[in-house]
Amino acid sequence: MSAGPDLRLGIDVGGTNTDAAVLDRDGALVAKAKRPTSPDVTGGITAALNAVLSEPAVDPGRIGHVMLGTTHATNAVLERSRLERVAVVRIGAPSTTSIPPLYDWPPDLRRAISVGEAIVPGGMEFDGREIVPFGGDDLRRFVGQVAGQAEAVAVTSVFASVSDAHEAAAARIIREELGDLPVSLSHEIGSIGLLERENATVMNAALRSVASGVAASLEAALAAHDLEPVIFFAQNDGTLMALDYAVRHPVLTIGSGPANSIRGAAYLTGASDTLVADVGGTSTDVGVLVNGFPRESSTAVDIGGVRTNFRMPDLVAIALGGGSIVEDAEPVPRVGPASVGYRLREQALVFGGGTATLTDAAVACGRLELGDPGPAAARRGELERAMRRSDEMLADAIDRIKTARGEAPLVVVGGGSSLVPDRLPGISDVVRPRSHDVANAIGAAIASVSGQVDRIYHQGPGGRSAMLDEARQTAHDEAVRAGADPAGVEIVSLEELPLAYLTTPAVRVRVKAAGRLRAH
Repeated sequence: MSAGPDLRLGIDVGGTNTDAAVLDRDGALVAKAKRPTSPDVTGGITAALNAVLSEPAVDPGRIGHVMLGTTHATNAVLERSRLERVAVVRIGAPSTTSIPPLYDWPPDLRRAISVGEAIVPGGMEFDGREIVPFGGDDLRRFVGQVAGQAEAVAVTSVFASVSDAHEAAAARIIREELGDLPVSLSHEIGSIGLLERENATVMNAALRSVASGVAASLEAALAAHDLEPVIFFAQNDGTLMALDYAVRHPVLTIGSGPANSIRGAAYLTGASDTLVADVGGTSTDVGVLVNGFPRESSTAVDIGGVRTNFRMPDLVAIALGGGSIVEDAEPVPRVGPASVGYRLREQALVFGGGTATLTDAAVACGRLELGDPGPAAARRGELERAMRRSDEMLADAIDRIKTARGEAPLVVVGGGSSLVPDRLPGISDVVRPRSHDVANAIGAAIASVSGQVDRIYHQGPGGRSAMLDEARQTAHDEAVRAGADPAGVEIVSLEELPLAYLTTPAVRVRVKAAGRLRAH
């Protein structure tokens, strides 16, 4: 007899492999599977799903929740494909006309996305006062010009993180003129920093159909097994968001893969503060675990050649993985950035292929037993030099992510973890937990749901206490909208950053709330 929907299924898509893991109510690993990522990505998801659901220990009828971490959004931006055509609106004239929207975008990405840009009157001061009245008539004229061309609209207002009044007014006009066309509003996407927030909002608008397509594919794959679980997408901070929320905010999935791995490392080791290296088939991400969550980047993040400011894990990423191609050269061998990726089992020497990879180097150096070692052994000298170069690249990445002197432990996860030596400079202990090869899928499966607020506040009559209470409640409500159980949401971090050189007291407040999943 079925025990009810008490199992969680985590799926994570990487450049080389797609991993799946099933966990029970107590968080114990029930089954796992790893399958090559397919060229269309969706095929790899289906293969991993089919494999893990066919395990004897898994009763598909007990799958109550499915969590997906995916590279679909990242790949769409990098490949300039499957992107929506977007009308770009900035509310900020006459104050922001010197730098037009998308001015520093790569030309090919701008051509792929934009159907036109406009700057209309409006925007707010840092204290919430209007710069000038909102130019609704100007917006209507622009919307009329792009009608029939635009598939989505991105709206960004000056200091929308303080007051979203003008963005909300713009959304009403756009829906009156264009019907149900998707509208992305910047105050829901990024934080302070007009141009970076605008970039993130435009990118979010362009990715809506990608997210919808992934959701439909996953639902179809689950339906083939007669499953109707609650679906969540993993997001950039190592937490989850409900399916409908993810479809509205697809840009928040771009950093989900490394975030899942860092969370998975925390779960597998019990550590709450440590360094983590996620070694895949194409790349290695080195990050930091702080209080059980990935440390967030404090600087603008470049995505596909565009600077953005939505929350992302603080990572040092290097083109180093099991599929990295090795070329003998002087004075040092070339390792990557090219990779055989998901074709590793066809092209690597140990599998009968003709391409030397870091997997071959690991076999030649005795770090890994895999396939036929003969072809790798025949090129041992070259591959050992490549392995030393790989160790140097990894040590440099670790040094760049560290913020304090001295040695620290390193948790190694990912399918390419055999590339990491047992000793590295600045590392006190290299930890390789069980099931490290599917840490990313486990991280997705165990993740909680979060909400975050990053705003400038001005202390009103209630003073600091009322200001912080409002910020906490806003973060709590965001977590609930993302799919958290209202009764289980807790504040997991709070930062106050006083802003200097202003005529009235102002504080930037960052609050993060997280909680367990809403019941099935």
